[in-house]
Amino acid sequence: MADRISVMLTEEEIDARIRQMGEEITKDYEGKELVLICTLKGAVFFACELAKRIDLPSQMEFMRCESYGNSDTSSGNVKLLLDLDQDIAGKHVLVIEDIVDTGRTLSYLMEKLKNRKPASLKLAALLDKPERRVIDIKADYTGFTIPDKFVVGYGLDYAQNYRQLPYIGVVEVVD
Repeated sequence: MADRISVMLTEEEIDARIRQMGEEITKDYEGKELVLICTLKGAVFFACELAKRIDLPSQMEFMRCESYGNSDTSSGNVKLLLDLDQDIAGKHVLVIEDIVDTGRTLSYLMEKLKNRKPASLKLAALLDKPERRVIDIKADYTGFTIPDKFVVGYGLDYAQNYRQLPYIGVVEVVD
């Protein structure tokens, strides 16, 4: 049997909010060049859409950490699987993340990046799930605050499935 998915946020709602976030980021970084760091794999849909709406010179970089594997809960162990291609010292850096959940992965990643001495370091997240926070971390730009539900779509997955959905949905696993 297939998993059941109910829509939490429509494609239109997501698009409108990303447009607003892009305008806000453009205003905040006016006159500066940005290095956008997309966290793979989940944030790639959000990062591409957000980057198109930031009207500034920017470069795109990618990092990949893992803490979930094929589970719907974090293992608590964070591993860096892909690092940056460039030095970010003295540069304005915006990390683009799909979801702020427990905070473990992002805390690890942000600390690693802070140690590389960027001129500034901020975080943009499509989703924030504060009920699950274990480590205190807050996004500078947040798309939506959501309840403690397991969500998929728009880049978020369950065991590498459902990333391609154009909306954010709540998944109910059916055995």
